[in-house]
Amino acid sequence: MRKEELIQSHFGKYSQTSSEALAYLCEHFQEKEYTAREIIVEGGGLAKYFYLVQSGVQAIYIINTKGEKVILGFSFTGNISGVYDSFITGEPSNLFLEAITPTKMIGISRTDYFALFNQFPEFYQWRTHFIENILFGRLSREVEMMTLSAKERFDAFVKRCPPELLEVPQKYLASYLNMTPETYSRLRALRD
Repeated sequence: MRKEELIQSHFGKYSQTSSEALAYLCEHFQEKEYTAREIIVEGGGLAKYFYLVQSGVQAIYIINTKGEKVILGFSFTGNISGVYDSFITGEPSNLFLEAITPTKMIGISRTDYFALFNQFPEFYQWRTHFIENILFGRLSREVEMMTLSAKERFDAFVKRCPPELLEVPQKYLASYLNMTPETYSRLRALRD
């Protein structure tokens, strides 16, 4: 997806984007590329960019006390990506962001991101909708995790996820769905 199209499709769905604001965004979003398995933000580090994904799949995760990756979410083509808590606060985060597949993104720095709101206050409306969507998505995920069986979680995930996400290693998907890789594999075999 072209840079301008991605910016317009993301920001335009929440608020009216003036030509001046669009020009600002196009000027300040920088193209970034990452190889498969490349760590974009390391746990304990700072998130320097807020990203829009042009292509590829990334996973956000934390390392548990057993040293295992616990997948909290994915981002993929057309979505936002990043370690948002660290990006906003400027403080280190325990979260990791990893490119699962070769990835192309555009990113805006913290300085340019915050300057956006000073220059174009209408983006506060975008930010409100963006945060609400994150909150409602997390709530929906928590309800699924607490109330659905492994099969029901798997079915709900497959129904809503894009095909490119189903191509990532099963261990990542199993972790995200809070099941063993064996359970995930068995459920996937039943669907095929």
